[in-house]
Amino acid sequence: MGQSETGDRAELLTRLRVPSLRPDLLLQALTHSSYLNENPSTPASNERLEFLGDAILGLVIARLLYERCPGAGEGELTRIRAEIVRGSTLARAAARIGLGEFLILGRGEEAAGGRTRERNLAGALEALIGAVYLDRGLPVARALIRRLLRDEIDQAIREGVRPDAKSSLQHLAQARWHEPPEYVTVEHTADAPHRRFVVEVKVAGLPLGRGEGRSKREAQQRAAQAALEGLRSKEGAACT
Repeated sequence: MGQSETGDRAELLTRLRVPSLRPDLLLQALTHSSYLNENPSTPASNERLEFLGDAILGLVIARLLYERCPGAGEGELTRIRAEIVRGSTLARAAARIGLGEFLILGRGEEAAGGRTRERNLAGALEALIGAVYLDRGLPVARALIRRLLRDEIDQAIREGVRPDAKSSLQHLAQARWHEPPEYVTVEHTADAPHRRFVVEVKVAGLPLGRGEGRSKREAQQRAAQAALEGLRSKEGAACT
């Protein structure tokens, strides 16, 4: 390992806010299987650590949701957890800390854009969680997970514990207009710190509501909720 590589990995630990980590575990967590294929003398890829990190991540998120969502049932908790631990969510968190620049890839994977590939980012993040767990223990791994995924956890809980407005609007639209709702993104800001979607929902060409959120799903839910509230308000006025 050259001095520049050592310095790079020290920078990664700074971004993770992990004071130290066994160098062999850190190296393994960043090593993609494509590098191992091209360099057979390399001790191991990050796949085993990814397996371990996936289990630790699931445990930590399950415990957190159990504590934060006392009124949610098993099915709802399972859905929220699945949203948090899905590959796209983990890849987004990994991209925020620039994890891709630290990956150790084979030449072919590098040429194919492997540093930004969702699967590679998510897998490396889970591998790092596994490495931190092995070297520093569960409390440090738990704190790391909560830091890295704080925004995603909060968003998934917000979206998961409220009534599913999209399903309610779907049933209402089918019953009243015999058509499903159509969700149209009318504004989108991609800049990560200010990521924003504005979605309009229509049924049979009639605009019924708009919603804003940090994800398309959140904006769609809010648009559906606005549509439901508008329809209920009109129904109430008609009965007055």
